[in-house]
Amino acid sequence: MKKLLYAFCLLFVTLSPFTSAQKVFHAKIEGEIDLGLAPFVRRVISDAEAQGAQAIVFEINTFGGRVDAATQIKDAILESKVLTIAFVKNRAISAGALITLSCKKIAMAPGSSIGATTVVDQTGQKQSEKYQSYMRSEMRSTAEKNGRRTDIAEAMVDERVVIPGVDDSTTLITLTSAEAFKYQISDTTVANLSEVLAAFDIHYAVVIAENENWAESFVRFLNNPIISSLLIMIGLVGLYTEIKTPGWGFAGTISLIALGLFFGSSFILQIASIFQILLFVLGIVLLILEIFVIPGFGIAGIAGIGLVIGSIFFSLFNAEFYFDSNILYTAIIQLGTALFFSVVLMFLLVKYLPKSTTFNRLILSDENTSQKGFSSHPSYENLLNKTGEAFTTLRPAGTSIINGRRYDVVTAGDYIEKGEKIKVIQIDGMRIVVQKV
Repeated sequence: MKKLLYAFCLLFVTLSPFTSAQKVFHAKIEGEIDLGLAPFVRRVISDAEAQGAQAIVFEINTFGGRVDAATQIKDAILESKVLTIAFVKNRAISAGALITLSCKKIAMAPGSSIGATTVVDQTGQKQSEKYQSYMRSEMRSTAEKNGRRTDIAEAMVDERVVIPGVDDSTTLITLTSAEAFKYQISDTTVANLSEVLAAFDIHYAVVIAENENWAESFVRFLNNPIISSLLIMIGLVGLYTEIKTPGWGFAGTISLIALGLFFGSSFILQIASIFQILLFVLGIVLLILEIFVIPGFGIAGIAGIGLVIGSIFFSLFNAEFYFDSNILYTAIIQLGTALFFSVVLMFLLVKYLPKSTTFNRLILSDENTSQKGFSSHPSYENLLNKTGEAFTTLRPAGTSIINGRRYDVVTAGDYIEKGEKIKVIQIDGMRIVVQKV
């Protein structure tokens, strides 16, 4: 009796489908293909591999997007150790077609389409042969990797490639679901996820729906051209303000946060590398040396400005895709806009902010506190029109000896060498303004 019971239990464990249910990950690739989508896809693949999933189904519905983003996603999918299945729900156009072809299996819903991957600029005009050649090779090699027709993949990019019975030499190929199955681009035509799994002999699977987490959404938000331009502007204006004022304050902290978010998101999205970040740091160091150590303004200052601007520019796009005019054009517009508004804001800060009522409400007022019998800081009014000597080089801030004591002073913008005679021309709170005698 015991042997019979043991055999029955063993048979149940062996044959029961529920005890061996496999995991299938389900993720959607929809809307515009941008760089923020790549970390999400890589994380889905990593989780699926870690949990021993049987397959990953990427549900695709997109008109395309950035070539560099699509290439990152394609590379991640091709390197997956888990079976990857593309389910084209409505359309896989342009970059979406490249991502679809990178999956090991392809299923398409009735009425869906795939193709039209020629490279165009922001106005929709076809790009030069250099761009088309790159995309043809990407489509051809990806199709070849997964055993699909390379000629049709290439004809999706180049209308000159003729596929008998499909098109002539004047049109790009965009296939319907029926045509894709007929010409061996897709493996099956199905209506929903359940039919996708059944078509590839995946039964009794636990489907795990994957969505972007908050970190991935935040990085994608930071990569928005408007947001990244704002971060650049805040970082540059904050650095300028911090350099022009003594000590470390709010402006410097905000600047570091903004630049940290900019370079951090670019690094996560594989746009910027450690090299660009080090170039930026080196540029800041050179600027600090130029302002506080090296007299005048020369090679160090120019090199510092060049390194700062260059590192920011090359952190706006992946250098491997310099040939894509859309990406390059967007980076130039972003940097140009950020620099323009940064200069305007710096000018307004210097000219108007110290005189504004709003700014005066943010600082301690000598007049209000003196009525109560005390002051928030020592009064320097007695130094007005006094003369002294520059104890350090003033560029424009530094230290001077006045009445035998050291004072932190600032010029009206002039450069004054160490040891030269100076005169106090203005007292503004704790700010002592001097000029060369």
